[in-house]
Amino acid sequence: MYEVIQIRLREAGKISYCSTSGMKFKVGDYVIVEADRGIDYGQVISDPEVILDSDVEEPLRKIIRKANPWDTHQIDKNKKKSREVMETCTRKIQEHKLSMKLIDAEFSFDRSKIIFYFTAEGRIDFRNLVKDLAAIFKTRIELKQIGVRDEAKLLGGFGPCGRHLCCATFLKDFEPVTIKMAKEQNLPLNPAKISGLCGRLMCCLGYEYKTYKELIKGLPREGETVKTEKGPGKVVGVNALKQSCTVELADGARVEVSYRHSSSDRHCERAEGERSNL
Repeated sequence: MYEVIQIRLREAGKISYCSTSGMKFKVGDYVIVEADRGIDYGQVISDPEVILDSDVEEPLRKIIRKANPWDTHQIDKNKKKSREVMETCTRKIQEHKLSMKLIDAEFSFDRSKIIFYFTAEGRIDFRNLVKDLAAIFKTRIELKQIGVRDEAKLLGGFGPCGRHLCCATFLKDFEPVTIKMAKEQNLPLNPAKISGLCGRLMCCLGYEYKTYKELIKGLPREGETVKTEKGPGKVVGVNALKQSCTVELADGARVEVSYRHSSSDRHCERAEGERSNL
């Protein structure tokens, strides 16, 4: 068994499990970890948990130590230095006339590598650009093409809810989000209302999707004709959370009926308390 915690490498790197090596950490702590080549830094984003050997999907990196004042100073220096390399890389992109947009740059902790993040509409041949940058900075260069969702994750910001973007805080991976999720939750299909800063459907549409799917089971669909004590009517609205639907009767009147499920039968009653059977 291993005691592990989740670490976000650097400011924009991947989130992965790392072995605590018996040390104690808190969420938010900066730590120094083993890297593919050399050492790197990351931030703790989860509490410790114990996993079985069989649950380990890839070799676990080890945490070397909690970042000390010197480490923190080095991390700050790297962040400031990254602004300088961004300017140089942007100039070189223009010289090579490459159709790419530079988003961010970051150093590994020991400065053995610089990672440049960019967006582009198609594939980019940046081999000559890498050679130029390697000659200038005398270190290993890595260019990563990312999508618009990754761009939002890197740059951060606030969502319509007023909170920091989920992708920039706790989301580990991007899960598929579809328009069907918005429909099932009876949300307005207005792109401005259900899209995030990245221009894609908001990740949070998937958080409660399974719950909504379960709640709407047994409820009539909009447009369906049902019978009530007041006569037949057409379902014009469904509220999964309240377990109710709005029915428009033949005379134009609308009534709200609420469903109550039991193990033996299913019936509904008027929201106001007057019984009506469907």
